[in-house]
Amino acid sequence: MSDLLGFPVTQHNGQAATLADLAPLAFAGYAHFTAMQVRGGQVRGLDLHLARLHAASLEMFGQALPDAVILDALRNAIRASAPDLSLVATMVSRAGEFVVADEHEPLDVLVRTSPPASGPAGPLSLAAFEHERMLPSVKHVGEVAKTYLLRQAVAQGHDDAAFVDRQGRLSEASIWNLAFWDGSAVVWPDAAMLTGTTLGIVQRQLEKMGVPQRRQAVTLDTLPGLAGAAVMNSWTPGIAVRRIGDTAMPDAPRFLALLHAAYQAEMPVSV
Repeated sequence: MSDLLGFPVTQHNGQAATLADLAPLAFAGYAHFTAMQVRGGQVRGLDLHLARLHAASLEMFGQALPDAVILDALRNAIRASAPDLSLVATMVSRAGEFVVADEHEPLDVLVRTSPPASGPAGPLSLAAFEHERMLPSVKHVGEVAKTYLLRQAVAQGHDDAAFVDRQGRLSEASIWNLAFWDGSAVVWPDAAMLTGTTLGIVQRQLEKMGVPQRRQAVTLDTLPGLAGAAVMNSWTPGIAVRRIGDTAMPDAPRFLALLHAAYQAEMPVSV
């Protein structure tokens, strides 16, 4: 951990992490996390991050820490860091992996801060691969396919990878949610995927703004009928996508502006 306000800061249950805390985690892969951007101690969609951690803990561990415990851990790490930062909060069970822990096995929260991020400038080209994530609704660790397919995409001359399920539907990208534009409405892929916190923010603010949006199965064959595409994650509410597989996507500046306006309409809250 950094001794001065800055980076990196790594804390275990609200205290500076020790080698003994981290050593078991370095060789384990059964955990889940959420990632957020903090600006001046404030976060957009904090309720969505807490809900994600709670639901994922119940799914993976059969129990969840109270929100108050999570918030205390986040606050401790933020106070030890610079005002603007990236933050990852990871939930783990002391039982580790390859065991069936009972509901009384303690859960730990590991928090790491690093410099703030805003993502690449774009526009991005995405290679399309058939891939379905295990437990797609959970943001869990140890997903070798994401990095492996990213490397394959770059080797093919693309910037990143998009996933197509066994039904031929586009679902998400390596570390991104996908969003599409039909010229008047935002189109969200209808497939099993991780619902990102930024996606949740944008959806609820678009609804307040009166912008039409719908879920729809999007395939590689139906891409030419759409008027734009973007990716989003905790870094940014929208980066333009110029190509998916063999299909060039049109520029859609109004679409990108709507995504960013929706995100900015969400008031940040203090952690």
